[in-house]
Amino acid sequence: MRRLLIEEPVTRAGGLSRQVAWLALLVTGIGLLVVRDPRAETVPALATLGGGLALALLAILLALYAFLRVWREGARGLGAAMGGLFLAALVLAYPAYAALRGLRLPAINDVTTDIENPPAFSRSRVAFAARGGRYPPDPGPAARDRQRAAYPQIAPLTLDIDADQAFELARKAALNRRWQIVEAIRPGGRIGNGRIEAISRGLVLNLPDDVTVRVHPRADGARIDVRSASRLAGRDFGVNADRIRAYLDEVANLAIAVK
Repeated sequence: MRRLLIEEPVTRAGGLSRQVAWLALLVTGIGLLVVRDPRAETVPALATLGGGLALALLAILLALYAFLRVWREGARGLGAAMGGLFLAALVLAYPAYAALRGLRLPAINDVTTDIENPPAFSRSRVAFAARGGRYPPDPGPAARDRQRAAYPQIAPLTLDIDADQAFELARKAALNRRWQIVEAIRPGGRIGNGRIEAISRGLVLNLPDDVTVRVHPRADGARIDVRSASRLAGRDFGVNADRIRAYLDEVANLAIAVK
């Protein structure tokens, strides 16, 4: 008497999820390398990176479908689905963190320590060329009100040293933060304010943002104001506020060290 061999069902979605997840990891890695290259075109590079994230989402959907079949039919393929889910989650972990943080923050991409009189970006030929012919527009009163509500701690830094010393500390702090200084004008002259025009690049994507620093002489020392503006999108996910805080902390630490 022959025995009947009963084949266990196997879900192909599990293996496919793992394959797509590996592809997502590869495409995202390539996209990240391209985005970080200053010579690359920003929009196509971001599109490549976005394609990798889309593949990761597809891998998660395939893994969930595989889990459903395993639970309902007892199909094999759970291990492959778990592998696909893990790799996809690895790809999406940081973007998900940034997105969740961004949802809690206001939709602004320009932050300053002086809401009433923000430092103006330079209109010189050198500064325009460094910004690719772009001049960051003023975000308007509504956006400044959103900044005031979200970042009440973003404020000017006042130092009890003369403006020239404050300017040197501000310039050194910019170099320590690895900013690309485009212009550096010492305090004095007709206006009296010193100015540092710079470009700062993000830690992960290495995308350029524009920064201007104003050093204002005072009778009792100097006041340093900073303005940081993102070039892309209308939401900065808190990057500009973080940049200003870190920079002013750097200046303050340098001022303490020279005393």
